[in-house]
Amino acid sequence: MPVKSRRDFIKISGVGSIFFMGLPKIFSGKNPADASGPIVISTWSHGIPANTAAWEILSKGGRALDAVEAGVRIPEADPKITSVGYGGLPDRDGKVTLDACIMDENSGCGSVAFLEHIMHPISVARLVMEKTPHVMIVGEGALKFALDNGFKKENLLTAESEAAWKEWLKTAQYKPVVNWENHDTIGMIAIDQQGNLSGACTTSGMAYKLHGRVGDSPIIGAGLFVDNEIGAATSTGVGEEVIRICGSHLVVELMRQGKSPEDACRIAVERIVKNQPKKSKEIQVGFLALNKHGEFGSYCLQKGFNYAVRSALHKDVLMDAKSYY
Repeated sequence: MPVKSRRDFIKISGVGSIFFMGLPKIFSGKNPADASGPIVISTWSHGIPANTAAWEILSKGGRALDAVEAGVRIPEADPKITSVGYGGLPDRDGKVTLDACIMDENSGCGSVAFLEHIMHPISVARLVMEKTPHVMIVGEGALKFALDNGFKKENLLTAESEAAWKEWLKTAQYKPVVNWENHDTIGMIAIDQQGNLSGACTTSGMAYKLHGRVGDSPIIGAGLFVDNEIGAATSTGVGEEVIRICGSHLVVELMRQGKSPEDACRIAVERIVKNQPKKSKEIQVGFLALNKHGEFGSYCLQKGFNYAVRSALHKDVLMDAKSYY
């Protein structure tokens, strides 16, 4: 099955990338706050082109909410990314179902889950936030809402993803594998020039999941949480374990208590290990956080999780998260 490991991507460590780019400060884990301007961070290597799109808005004084929506639309439309949007690997029944959520600086939030045939679920989620009294719409209701609001119905199953699914059917094994692209959600969080935070999270979910399965990505407080007074967090990996601890909300609350973004992510990961000591050795979960001061950090279960950073100090930098194992 042509599913690549994240280890196949070029990884640039924090220190190495700073030297490579000739920036004036070495990244030590206690990153300087980008008080002079905006910043955007996102999960995995596909976060680099996503950050570029977000930065186009942030660098011109645009709103963080607009930036994160525009940013994650890039992987949503990329058929080569088999874990997000168009080209996403299907469920057991060969159907591509999408989940997404978005949250702004005013605690406004919108979400869609189990959505088929719409390439940009993040934009549908934003409309749920802005045009309805609800937070989440799912399934056929979400599809109808999207179509009623001008979205185009499309076939999201590419020939490559269909071939991979048919190959999988020959053995029909179902066991999540660490760092496979089958759960490499993109989560993005940003601060704009006004100092406001927003975040977005979007995915096609775990490959070959049971039809109807929804992970953490569209759940406010699990896959994404934003508190404009404190900071924001997002997650990636096996969503069931993130849901169990309300992961992103936990990370933000730990930052409220004075923990650094990295320490907050680490404690959340340790909570998963405590709850699932045996299972945690076989899966991947990663958290990514950004506080109100522009400080960011990450932590994950297994080695191999990386995240992208774009700011006045960091241009297209891909950093490796510290890991528990």
